[in-house]
Amino acid sequence: METTRKSGTPSHDTPNALSTDDRKHMSDTTYAFPKQRKEPLNDASHVRNAIARFDQVKDVSDAEREEAFHHIKAAAKKFGVEMKETHWRELGSKPHTANPEHKKAS
Repeated sequence: METTRKSGTPSHDTPNALSTDDRKHMSDTTYAFPKQRKEPLNDASHVRNAIARFDQVKDVSDAEREEAFHHIKAAAKKFGVEMKETHWRELGSKPHTANPEHKKAS
């Protein structure tokens, strides 16, 4: 799904940001957490974001996290995003991006 911006729509911080209108038109199954419609998985950038923010999603059960992890793994495979984690509990235990700032804090 390609995102489009309508005139008058507020700008977002990232080039792949989804507008409210874009989100309204996405199927529930496009989200890692479909019931809550949290963490869209419509492209590689959003999949990486869902991985990085997985442990920040609130008010979801362990069963919902397990389901979301499977959705993320499937989307990662579809969009060619490398995932080393094999269980959802591994997400959030360490930085998931090659951010040079993480090395400076050590």
